[in-house]
Amino acid sequence: MVPISALQQKEKAIQLAWSHYQALPSFDNFVEFALLLNSLTDFLIDKSLTGLLHASRQLEQQALALFGDEASHPVSAKVMEELSQRVARLGELLRHYAGVSEMLQERREQDGAPLPEVQPVTAHVSLIGEAGTHWEELVSQLGYFGISVHQGNWEMPTADDADDSVFLVDLGGLAISSWLGALNQLRERRPLAQIICLGVPEDFVALDRALRAGADHCLTQGTPLQRVVGQVLERNGSSEQDPYRVLVVEDSRTAARVICRSLEENGIATRVLHDPSLSLAAIRQFQPDLILMDMYMPCCTGVEAARVIRQHDEFLSIPIVYLSGETDIGLQVDALRLGGDHFLTKPFNPVVMNAVVKSKIDRYRALRRSMLNDSLTGLLNHTSTKQALAVALEAVQNGGDSVAVAMLDIDHFKGVNDSHGHPVGDQVIRSLAWLLKQRLRRGDIVGRYGGEEFVLGLVGVSPADAKEILDRIREDFSRISFSVPGGSFRVTYSAGVAACLDCQPRCLEALLEAADEALYVAKRQGRNQVVLSGHLSCCQPHASLF
Repeated sequence: MVPISALQQKEKAIQLAWSHYQALPSFDNFVEFALLLNSLTDFLIDKSLTGLLHASRQLEQQALALFGDEASHPVSAKVMEELSQRVARLGELLRHYAGVSEMLQERREQDGAPLPEVQPVTAHVSLIGEAGTHWEELVSQLGYFGISVHQGNWEMPTADDADDSVFLVDLGGLAISSWLGALNQLRERRPLAQIICLGVPEDFVALDRALRAGADHCLTQGTPLQRVVGQVLERNGSSEQDPYRVLVVEDSRTAARVICRSLEENGIATRVLHDPSLSLAAIRQFQPDLILMDMYMPCCTGVEAARVIRQHDEFLSIPIVYLSGETDIGLQVDALRLGGDHFLTKPFNPVVMNAVVKSKIDRYRALRRSMLNDSLTGLLNHTSTKQALAVALEAVQNGGDSVAVAMLDIDHFKGVNDSHGHPVGDQVIRSLAWLLKQRLRRGDIVGRYGGEEFVLGLVGVSPADAKEILDRIREDFSRISFSVPGGSFRVTYSAGVAACLDCQPRCLEALLEAADEALYVAKRQGRNQVVLSGHLSCCQPHASLF
């Protein structure tokens, strides 16, 4: 879901910054304006808001072309007027669609609050194109993932229509001339939506025209149903993530303030360290995604500080970007060889600095995800799941919410691989992972434990409620159809649930073993069911549960 409040705050900040520049057209005020535009554009890219992104990026590019220096400002009266018109237009777009989204959110809230233990319907998808029976299976499959579907022909939505987060546009069998105008119109009217075109010919021109007209993604003719479902789920999934964190190691307090201000305007959390000898403790406490390191400081150089940091294995992958007035290319190359990842020469363009910082952090976080998450499903991997559960149990000991632990296993999965091949088996695993992510809360622990086995930690949920939740998900999973040559098939899962009365981190292995035993009871009793174990006390052996 798009965080509308953040969109409103950014719109107000841009309008205010432009007003300041109009009143006092100095270089510093223009830098402030350009930074805010850069922040908005990055935000829209992150949220995949293609329609709004077009207007924001055009204004950002014009501002960056006029960036210049002190002598470049004020800009001419003609340019000032042109910029004012574009700022006003962008503001209108942002305010209009933020207002529409707020109104629709209020309508949804009036429809009744969802049960706290299960996620509500996560999207209202629209299917646009020539209606037909070929849509029925897609509508049915999306419904199992909690996604309602509105079907229509080529009528374009109006401002009063539901603000669907995803539009599926069926272009199958149609000439470009018959859908191009409608696709442009849809993008103009729904800049906040994700647009996925279906049935696009495997032709460069058709793909290019659809993407230029505003499509976020194109699926060509013959794309399997499960891939279409996957695209909807991925596009509709939450893109929320923790703020980027940057440790600024800079002895100059003035320079540190300028750097932090630029980063924080882009939503990046910062911490300043004036003494590099304290960097190890600061890294452990702040857990930065990147270190901005001044090259020359009184007690040591940035290279020397980086070499000390790199002596610690847990800090080897944290990007280090040097900041310095040093222009000697040879010295810059040596600095990069000795532990650095990038070199920014002072005075630096703050927009370029933000772009470098974000790109380095994106790669760093992607590397961390590859280490912590399962590559097939994107869920936590075996080790990360156990670590997350241990943290949750420690929180229970300190007065936090209780945790119900569940172990799931797909029934007769070997038969799926033997009959249909491992790629189809992978799709079954991914589908269960998608369903669990859609239906459980963000604070719950969802991990792939290995093969076709999953482990869950449901926070603040009683064992009985956990069983009920998993039963509902189990029923929907059993209705999902997987297409294969010559037909389709369905699968089920079994699960065991365990919880303890006096949870401590040392209870983890006993809890997992109790959940595993409950799972095998479910298997022995005929599969496709959830079995609840008794309460586990860490003072008692789990074998007494059954």
